[in-house]
Amino acid sequence: MAANPYETDLDMNRANYEPLTPLTFLPRSAEVYPDHTAIIHGDISYSYKEYYARTRRLASALKARGLGMGDTVSIMAPNIPAVLDAHFGVPMAGAVLNTLNTRLDAAALAFILDHADCKLLLTDREYSALTREALSLAKVKPIVIDIDDAAAEGGEFIGEMEYEDFLATGDPEYDWTGPDNEWRAISLNYTSGTTGDPKGVVFHHRGAYLAAMGNAMSWSLPKHPTYLWTLPMFHCNGWCFTWTLVAVGGTHVCLRKIEATAIFDEMQKCNVDHMCGAPIILSMLINTTDENKAKAPKGIKFMVAAAPPPAAVLAEMDTLGFDVTHVYGLTETYGPAVLCDWKSEWDVKPVEDRAALKARQGVRYHALAGLEVMDPETMTPVARDGNTMGEVMLRGNLVMKGYLKNPKTTKASFDGGWFHSGDLGVVYEDGYLELRDRSKDIIISGGENISTIEVENVLYKHPAVLEAAVVARPDDKWGETPCAFITLRAGHTATEKEIIEYCRANMAHFKCPRTVVFEELPKTSTGKVQKFVLRERARNL
Repeated sequence: MAANPYETDLDMNRANYEPLTPLTFLPRSAEVYPDHTAIIHGDISYSYKEYYARTRRLASALKARGLGMGDTVSIMAPNIPAVLDAHFGVPMAGAVLNTLNTRLDAAALAFILDHADCKLLLTDREYSALTREALSLAKVKPIVIDIDDAAAEGGEFIGEMEYEDFLATGDPEYDWTGPDNEWRAISLNYTSGTTGDPKGVVFHHRGAYLAAMGNAMSWSLPKHPTYLWTLPMFHCNGWCFTWTLVAVGGTHVCLRKIEATAIFDEMQKCNVDHMCGAPIILSMLINTTDENKAKAPKGIKFMVAAAPPPAAVLAEMDTLGFDVTHVYGLTETYGPAVLCDWKSEWDVKPVEDRAALKARQGVRYHALAGLEVMDPETMTPVARDGNTMGEVMLRGNLVMKGYLKNPKTTKASFDGGWFHSGDLGVVYEDGYLELRDRSKDIIISGGENISTIEVENVLYKHPAVLEAAVVARPDDKWGETPCAFITLRAGHTATEKEIIEYCRANMAHFKCPRTVVFEELPKTSTGKVQKFVLRERARNL
């Protein structure tokens, strides 16, 4: 057989091949836009030239302490510049970044520090008591560096030196090198752990690069957007927008506390045009004062994920002038990997119809090789009829490297050559995905499957309902029946009878809640409703 001329003597070399890594975004932006504002935090701002120097100092300081390949650097902080520094400086040193969830308790943090074998911990002063307790419970004894953020409230120093002093030990001209292999780990993110210990999800440089580029392409990000951080940077590395914004020379507007007035103030002050968050942020924007709403520039683009936003909430955001894009993903897929790719012909539809279309999760990102809804037993795709449910499965470069120190679960999650999400959904004729439930949340009543999301969407249309969550309640006759937990809007009232009658007028009777409880909904640190808590409450009603 003749040799293939396309492969003969045409090898990879330094001139024609470089492992993909998002780290390359920062030196480019520092070179091309040196004086453009990279970060704003209150009265502090850094240009791209200054930002790059800070990350090189951090990398240099870490290397001087002996940290490098395979070492974990954790950071305990809200959305402040130090976390943005760490997204480049830590992997520039060859280490792996672990952004800690600031809303976890000490025991969970101690588990993560031990599981990650943390070598160095950067910790914000305001979290000193929680961090000290976590360190007392943990087996690891990392180097501890305090972050003295000017906007922090209370707390004290518990480490050996302050972060800015630590940076001062580093070289702003440090000659760092990228990964020798794009499969190298760049970050470690932990799942919520609502049913056991959290799992450590490992991202690689290639996936982080492609996820960051996918965000820019899928959202049509312009050059120099001004992005407000209402999404926690600890959540999937801020859905990889910590790297995306740098690629397009954007401005990161940091926000330490996520509150409605603070959000609208920053929108007005910095002329914000892009932001991301969970549906709880949408509710926060909707349910605030008219004075706050008047501060928002028109046409702000908002990317929403983490839980399916109710169509009623999307309709209200549309009315307020926000341009909402719905995306879907998991920690295991670098955050967003699927988006509701909007079609111009939908623009002429009534607002309610537009909201219903936007509520669908949509189609795959460019860098995701495959997205299917399949029967998990036969691994065959379900009918594209918008009705037949199956498990959402994904494959490609936007799927994690695996779970740290957990080969059994890693292997199971990749069974059959697909990542098994555990989410249930349907596919419409046009190929757009719509989630119906988590596999563990589906209600089976009298042999019929009931999607809790479908019931919740009806509840959200009631004018008195602020938030709603539906779970299964054991029933002697039916096996399970829907139980609705509802938070009412301020100044509104409703009764159980009224809510049930409303549902019966708007959906099949067998899907309607048999029980309604009015209370504030328990949530995870990323804004998701803790349905396992509600299931236990429903069981004991």
